[in-house]
Amino acid sequence: MPGTKESRRKSRRPWLDRHLSDPYVQQAQRDGYRSRAAYKLLEIDRKDRLLRRGQRVVDLGAAPGGWSQVAHDLVGPAGQVIAMDLLPMDPIPGVDFLQGDFREADDYARLQQLLGGALAHLVLSDMAPNLSGMQAVDQPRMSNLVELAAEFADLVLQPGGALLVKAFHGEGFDGVLKRLRTGYAAVAVRKPAASRPESREVYLVAKGRRTS
Repeated sequence: MPGTKESRRKSRRPWLDRHLSDPYVQQAQRDGYRSRAAYKLLEIDRKDRLLRRGQRVVDLGAAPGGWSQVAHDLVGPAGQVIAMDLLPMDPIPGVDFLQGDFREADDYARLQQLLGGALAHLVLSDMAPNLSGMQAVDQPRMSNLVELAAEFADLVLQPGGALLVKAFHGEGFDGVLKRLRTGYAAVAVRKPAASRPESREVYLVAKGRRTS
């Protein structure tokens, strides 16, 4: 249709302008982080002290790699960061990357091979669904991703380990909280400053994984 490409370009322009003028985007460029999301993890970690030297960390939905960069810096050379995503990701020195789906047996086996039979100290998940703009569609998709991350953490986390997972406020959120509170000693809700105010996203910090 005539003008369709032009109208799409115009509709994207306000988002692009806001993105390029975002102070966190500008700071990420100066600091060498791949995304503004790095500052969300840094703020949460300052409060909750999730990342420590020598830890084994699995980062789900890792691309483009901002969280993996932060995790690698904080666990140090004695630690291990395994990043996993359906999308490709440019290499990060010192980070093991797997392109695949942790729900698939072959991809999960590759992850276990990298862990070498050990359990992780921390699972990170900044996963989000492809947004439709309709809350009735996006909310259950997000809740499902939280559940998948929690199920994955049940398999790979050591006792006392922690999970940091993105969620959306809305229908089903209380159920997500209840699910995590049954499996962890403490669960907190965080809204870091780098999370845009209009966004419904929050981060759930679940610490002290229970084994029974």
